[in-house]
Amino acid sequence: MTKKKVSPIKAYKLKNGETRYEFPAYLGVDPLTGKQKRTMKRGFKTRKEAELALARIKLEVASGTYKQERVETYQELYDLWVVQYENTVEESTFVKTTGLFRNHILPSMGAYKIEKITIDICQKHVNEWAGKLKKFRTVKSYAAKVLDFAVKRGYLQTNPFMHVETAIKKKAIVKDDEEAENFYTKEQLIEFLSCLEKESNYKAYALFRLLAFSGMRKGEALALTWNDLNFTTNELRINKALSRGKDNQLYVKSTKTGVARTIKMDDKTMAVMKEWKKRQKQDYLVLGFNTMQPKQLVFSNEVNEYLQPTKTRKWILHVQKKYKLGTITTHGLRHTHCSLLFEAGASLKEVQDRLGHSDVQTTMNIYAHVTKKAKEEAIMKFASYLEM
Repeated sequence: MTKKKVSPIKAYKLKNGETRYEFPAYLGVDPLTGKQKRTMKRGFKTRKEAELALARIKLEVASGTYKQERVETYQELYDLWVVQYENTVEESTFVKTTGLFRNHILPSMGAYKIEKITIDICQKHVNEWAGKLKKFRTVKSYAAKVLDFAVKRGYLQTNPFMHVETAIKKKAIVKDDEEAENFYTKEQLIEFLSCLEKESNYKAYALFRLLAFSGMRKGEALALTWNDLNFTTNELRINKALSRGKDNQLYVKSTKTGVARTIKMDDKTMAVMKEWKKRQKQDYLVLGFNTMQPKQLVFSNEVNEYLQPTKTRKWILHVQKKYKLGTITTHGLRHTHCSLLFEAGASLKEVQDRLGHSDVQTTMNIYAHVTKKAKEEAIMKFASYLEM
């Protein structure tokens, strides 16, 4: 009995519920590379239309008369663009970007014919993204990059996204200033670390103490090895960061700005780190790990591998809830460090260098969120100066 041949033609649904058909097609061998060429053809309204197109391609490929058509849809253009884009960014950035396309941009625009994409169509989707996404401008920016690519390749004369309005009117939401602030005051930080110290999780205490007193990013702390700490000079070298790449795998990359920095630390924090190093050696020896290796991670998981970045959220929420503390995120400790540096009288340049900001504007944005105490002191200084 002959086996029934499975058709490569598949049906799929558009967002409006209509059915379309698609199929993968073999286009022969690329004479330049010697590799097989394949493509995905989609957008056919009937199965018969798709079958005829597939038969025509097969016939042309077999006779050697097939001529590669220019890309027709936004999806096809994206498939070309993303190959080039991957070579220009960090793996973690590539993963985040392709996630934006997969979840938001391609479902909206993937099936569109490139030459049919107008300003009104782009505006419609930007409005949709603005209604449901906080960072809709980022989504719009990436969607536009693909059409920039189309302009460079001669598929479009201009990019319609250039004329899209992004000042979308949002519903006014009145927020308490304190509710929006993601950092601790000096007193709150002292209480938070004191409560942490009471807990049995010394690793968490050491990590949060280090974050609060160094201002380093969480990814930078989780990539630290013991040879990055100099207990003689009380210095900390920050030259890498833990990030998430393809297939959800953790890997070490350069710092966010690509620049290494060495910062001074205080005696108490370095004493805490020294104590953690001693405890880590004892705890992990029981688990069968020798932590005295040169590239031993300062903060690792139970099998002495990279600690999952999500773990810190669980730790910080536990202590905040248990001791009824104000709620901030792990990243909020970086903002706390920045804010308290300004309170202590550090200059803008000193804070920028310590936190590893490539752009002083980033430092200034955090400065705009200085603590309530600093705001109160500012008005007191003003009143005192006027002597009224």
